[in-house]
Amino acid sequence: MTAPTTDNPGVIAYPPLLFVATLGVGLLLHWFMPWQPLPNIVARPVGGLLFIGGMWLAGWGRKSMERTGTNIDPREPALAIATTGPFGYTRNPLYVAITAVYLGVAMLVNAVWPLILAVPLMVVTHFGIVRREERYLEAKFGDTYRAYRARVRRWL
Repeated sequence: MTAPTTDNPGVIAYPPLLFVATLGVGLLLHWFMPWQPLPNIVARPVGGLLFIGGMWLAGWGRKSMERTGTNIDPREPALAIATTGPFGYTRNPLYVAITAVYLGVAMLVNAVWPLILAVPLMVVTHFGIVRREERYLEAKFGDTYRAYRARVRRWL
């Protein structure tokens, strides 16, 4: 049996699982206590655009990381810093993408509970995942990461 590697940011949860679980709780709450924030004629097109845009951004970000030759899973070691593609505009395009997909599903269903739960979800994502990744990348890549961080916004 091999020991787990410590060369990773030590995120508190696997991000896709965190988002899916939170969305699931929100949709379950909607099932028992439906509360629609907008008319369907507004919510569904907005949800569709967010969902499609988020999926597209996720694909672009994933391909950019693969081309860079680094791991996509934050539980694995970073092998390089992705700075091209969407990483030239935001340091966290995959989290922006998964947030857009999450919000898109909430709007497609037209459910307010996932939108309410998005607030604590983003707090946990920011402090339990993103900030840990940033500390890890700075410790591992030093000035290279600091220069990238100075050039590119964290979010949008």
